[in-house]
Amino acid sequence: MYTTLVSVEQLRQLQAAKAPLMVFDCSFDLMKPEAGAQQYAATHIPGAVYANLDSDLSAKHGMPGAQGDVVVAQEDGVPASGGRHPLPSREKFAAWLSSVGFSNDMQAVVYDRNGTNYCGRLWWMLKWMGHDAVAVLDGGLQAWQAAGGEVTNREEPTHFQSNFVPGEPLAKLVTTDAVVRRLGQSDQNLIDARAAARYRGEVEPLDPIAGHIPGALNRPFAENLGPDGKFKPASQLRAEFEALLAGRDPATVVHQCGSGVSAVPNLLAMQIAGLGTTALYAGSWSEWSNTPGLPTRQGAEP
Repeated sequence: MYTTLVSVEQLRQLQAAKAPLMVFDCSFDLMKPEAGAQQYAATHIPGAVYANLDSDLSAKHGMPGAQGDVVVAQEDGVPASGGRHPLPSREKFAAWLSSVGFSNDMQAVVYDRNGTNYCGRLWWMLKWMGHDAVAVLDGGLQAWQAAGGEVTNREEPTHFQSNFVPGEPLAKLVTTDAVVRRLGQSDQNLIDARAAARYRGEVEPLDPIAGHIPGALNRPFAENLGPDGKFKPASQLRAEFEALLAGRDPATVVHQCGSGVSAVPNLLAMQIAGLGTTALYAGSWSEWSNTPGLPTRQGAEP
């Protein structure tokens, strides 16, 4: 069972063994939402199922914010977070997994061609559903092709309906209420995965207010990857996160970004580094900046 990363060779071995397996292509483009599906149609790993960030991995309509501290389950149909990419309820997501034929006994492998920016979302959501056997293809489609992996442009056949049953969450989702309540306290340390210029508030292409949540540290998600597009070695990731945290307890970390998507590579990197399972604030800056009365900050943290 692979639970963080899987290499191209390991994926080939899974395929050759005919293990219970489903591969997901999560390619996407925020500025051209139709581009991911077009890229998948043109080139994908044979047998891969396409997972669309907007229609499959997000709810159609957000809400101001889930109440309480930690979201475990929501009423069917009610999004589990706010923001630009609100999480669907666990029930709705389980229904989608069942519709594509994914079952509880399968190993999931997720990839994109975007530096793990989007496939990390599905990796995290499956953990949230209690499914541990999910791994990111290290290096994405580019690594697969560089190693001579077969690709296709054929339309994939549909799968038989399964009955995916959610389990106890293996991922922690926190709400705006919880972040506000612990703002500035030592038992919560936010890490913002957006580019430095957005974090400092110098530019803001998507949300109504520029800047960041007061006290948040900044680590752009792309810093987790080496020049080859693969995750840096665990020891290097650990050293970098420990330097960023500067003595803060890794167990107190809450990850966020613009809409809860690009925060996941940081969360995954901390897990690879042996720093434990940390929390996700899925509403992120898009929910925070749209909630009246919440504090914001521009520039670098002191």
